[in-house]
Amino acid sequence: MAGRSQLSKNLKELRILFCQTSPASSHTREFVEKNYKVLKTENPKLPILIREAHGVEPQLWARYDFGVEKGIRLEGMTEPQIFKALEDLAKAGAALKA
Repeated sequence: MAGRSQLSKNLKELRILFCQTSPASSHTREFVEKNYKVLKTENPKLPILIREAHGVEPQLWARYDFGVEKGIRLEGMTEPQIFKALEDLAKAGAALKA
């Protein structure tokens, strides 16, 4: 993903929510398993919170300056689509700073 090392410049916190067993969360679980380490390595100061709870819809939440938050539902999204959603949230943070 282009710009994934720029996440910490535009986000204050990233939260990924999903169910441990739900088929609707399977792509999100795979995304976390494959990409968490790289995202954290490239953004060491960015809090990346993983929240697993039974029955929760897969979601991606970003917190920006001044406590502004924006979320995207991830149900049915593939790994490239989840990266695109993450990129969109980062761009929204850049737009808030402008």
